[in-house]
Amino acid sequence: MKYDTPNILLVNPWIHDFAAYDFWAKPLGLLSLASILRQHGFSITYIDCLDRFHPKAPHIDPYAKNGRGPFLKTTIPKPKGLEHIPRNFSRYGIMLEWFREELELIPKPDIVLVTSFMTYWYPGVKETIRIIKETYSDIIVILGGIYAGLCNEHAVSHSGADIVLAGPGEKYILKLAENHTGFSVSPKFDPDDLDTLPYPAFDLQRKISYIPILTSKGCPFSCSYCASHFLNPKRMLRSPLSLIEEIKYWHFKYNVKDFVFYDDALLVDAERHAVVLFEGLIKENLNVRFHTPNAVHIREISEKTAGLMFRAGFKTIRLGLETATFENRKELDSKVTANEFKQAVACLNKAGFRKNQVGAYLLTGLPGQTISSVEESIEEVKRNGITPVLAHYSPIPHTALWDRAVASSSYDLEADPVFTNNAIFPCWFEDFSWEKISYLKNLASN
Repeated sequence: MKYDTPNILLVNPWIHDFAAYDFWAKPLGLLSLASILRQHGFSITYIDCLDRFHPKAPHIDPYAKNGRGPFLKTTIPKPKGLEHIPRNFSRYGIMLEWFREELELIPKPDIVLVTSFMTYWYPGVKETIRIIKETYSDIIVILGGIYAGLCNEHAVSHSGADIVLAGPGEKYILKLAENHTGFSVSPKFDPDDLDTLPYPAFDLQRKISYIPILTSKGCPFSCSYCASHFLNPKRMLRSPLSLIEEIKYWHFKYNVKDFVFYDDALLVDAERHAVVLFEGLIKENLNVRFHTPNAVHIREISEKTAGLMFRAGFKTIRLGLETATFENRKELDSKVTANEFKQAVACLNKAGFRKNQVGAYLLTGLPGQTISSVEESIEEVKRNGITPVLAHYSPIPHTALWDRAVASSSYDLEADPVFTNNAIFPCWFEDFSWEKISYLKNLASN
C-alpha cells in the first residue's frame, strides 16, 4: 500500500519484572509524539505491547478499579545475577506471537519510535527492539524515554536501537522525522508552551479506560531520590482553561470517567494554578473521578485546596511523605515537617476524604535504612488515620542519593540497571530478609 506521506510506527514495549500492574500507567510521552506527528501529516501506526485489551487476551473486567487492571504475563528466565531472588520473573504484556502478527499486518514503517520507562525494565525494551529488527531489518529504530535519558550510554550499547535520544521529544521529533524520511513540515506548536501542543493520541488505544493528565512539567524541589529535575529541568505550566477543555473532550467524546494526574508538583503555587483548575472543574459539574498516584506535596494542602479537591471529584489521594522519622528527613528532602503532615491530614479529613482514599507513600529500602524506622513511619501514618503505602526505593542515576546507593549495595548498580530493580531491595541488606518485607507489608495493610 502506497502512502503519500511517511509512515511512523510507535511502540510501547514490554515490561520484564518480578511484578507489574497497570496502576494508571500509560506512555504519555510517546502518545504525545504520535499526536504531533499526526497533526503534521505523518501516517501513524501504534502497537502497545502492554495492551490489556488485545482481542486475543482473556476477557476480564478492566473497569473494576477505576480503569486499572492486571497485565497478561508470561514467566521467563531471570536476568543474570538475579537467579537467587525467590520470585518468578515475567514478561508483562501481549504474547510474543501477537506482537509479531501485528508487525506483519501493518504497513511497513519508514522509522520506528520506541519509548522506555523504568531503567531496570530495559530487558523488555531490548526484546521489543529485537523483534522489530527481525521483522524490519532495514528500518531505523529510535529509542527515547526515561531509560534512554537516565542511562544513555547503557542504552546506546545494549538496547539494540539505531539511535538513542535523551530529552523532551517535542523539541526534536519533527526534525528527526525529516532527517530519516525527507518529509519536511513547519511546526504548528511551540515546545516551550504546553498549551500549544495537541492532545496526546489516546484514541490510538483499543480502549480508553482512563486518561493521564499532565498540568505541568518540572518540579521546584530537588529530592535526593528523584530524577525529575534532571529529566525536566525547566518548570512549565498549562493553563487551567486548556486542562478543563481537554478533560471535557475525553469525557464527552469517549465517555472517560477516570482522570489521572501525572504531575510531580500538582499543588505547587496552588493559588495561581491548581486552585483555578479545581474551581473550574467544580463549575463544570462533570461526573468524573480524579486520582493522584504520583503524589501531591503535603505542605500545599490547606483547608481550601482539600475542600476543592473533594468537591471536584478526587477519589485517590497519595501524599509524598516518604518517611515519618522527621529528625533524619534532611537527607532525603525538605518538603514537609511533622506538623505540616498532621495539618494536611486534618484538612483532608475535614473535607470529607475517607481513610481508604488517602495514602501516604513511605520509602523502603533506602541506603542505611533500618526495619525499625519503617515500622515507626507506618505506625505514625496509622495514628493520623490514613493508609500507609510502601514504595520500594529504586536507585536512580543523576540523583543526589545515587553515589551513596552505589556504595551501599551488594550489587554492581553501575554495571547494569537491572540491579536497580526495587523488587530486589538493592540497597537494603544489613537487616534484610524476605520475611521482614512480608511483615512490613502486613503491618501497613492491617
